[in-house]
Amino acid sequence: MKNYKLTLCYDGARYRGWQKQGNTENTLQGKLEALLSELLAQPVELAASGRTDAGVHALGQVCSFKADTPLSCEELLSRLRAALPGDIGAIALEEAPPRFHARLSCTGKTYVYRIWTSEDPCVFERRWVWRVTEELDEKAMRRAAEALCGRHDFASFCSNPHMKKSTVRSLRRIELTREGNELRLCFNGDGFLMNMVRILTGTLVEVGAGRLSPEELPRILDARSRSAAGPTAPAQGLFLQAVEYAEKSPPAGGNIY
Repeated sequence: MKNYKLTLCYDGARYRGWQKQGNTENTLQGKLEALLSELLAQPVELAASGRTDAGVHALGQVCSFKADTPLSCEELLSRLRAALPGDIGAIALEEAPPRFHARLSCTGKTYVYRIWTSEDPCVFERRWVWRVTEELDEKAMRRAAEALCGRHDFASFCSNPHMKKSTVRSLRRIELTREGNELRLCFNGDGFLMNMVRILTGTLVEVGAGRLSPEELPRILDARSRSAAGPTAPAQGLFLQAVEYAEKSPPAGGNIY
């Protein structure tokens, strides 16, 4: 039995999220497990670096699974690519160390959130951006982002009110960059809570629109209450860009063009 590391990209628009569910077959995990089980003629269970929400996309999702097969990684990757639908792509497949686990071995992730900030038409990008036509104060958003970076209790930015595990995370970096009419927010951290990036984004947009001030961010963090933070940004603007592991090779992931 070998252990494998699979790197994927996908457009999550038509899926009910990553995690397989009993009431639908339309999940990324469910579809991929079914395909791999058929290709390998044995039950396959996938562990992902994290569960992306319904409608969220990935440029570099990483999964691990165990299988017993004479197929080489190149052969299996080729067969998987041929079987996948057009909105899921298999980037790479490699044999991993026996103890490698896509989630438990993960040391960090990078997410990108795309915001369209113009009243100009957004016909061809509309499925992958959040359209915000209010004028945003990007300097204020950057000041607020600075207050969020570091090791904090991010309970105010978690949509799971029954979270039993620690809500303390290290947010290493938030970068705001402009690409024409598009504002991109890049988040890098050691881990993220349920809906955390989308709530962070919604809160930063509230700051940019003037409904919150950057100086209120410490109070929001200290509140440890979801009601203290801003709204949850829509799913379609969020991309899991890269996943990091304690290895010398660069993290898997692509660029948004």
